[in-house]
Amino acid sequence: MNWDRIEGKWKQLKGSAKARWGQLTDSDFEFIQGKREQLVGKVQERYGIPREVAEKQVNDWAASAIQTVPVRPTERKAG
Repeated sequence: MNWDRIEGKWKQLKGSAKARWGQLTDSDFEFIQGKREQLVGKVQERYGIPREVAEKQVNDWAASAIQTVPVRPTERKAG
């Protein structure tokens, strides 16, 4: 997974993350700013779950969320 795409599309994807993790606050999302490690840490903290579980949740969310954002032709890899 290319987390750079998540980070670059964070404004579009933040709503999906808010829907997935309703216990995260607007301040949390300001802190996260699309960074994977910050999201994992906040999910772990707010939900009181082990890091591995938070990482799996974030990875699963990211894999599905990134599919909802259109890719511009300049973002496609040559191949």
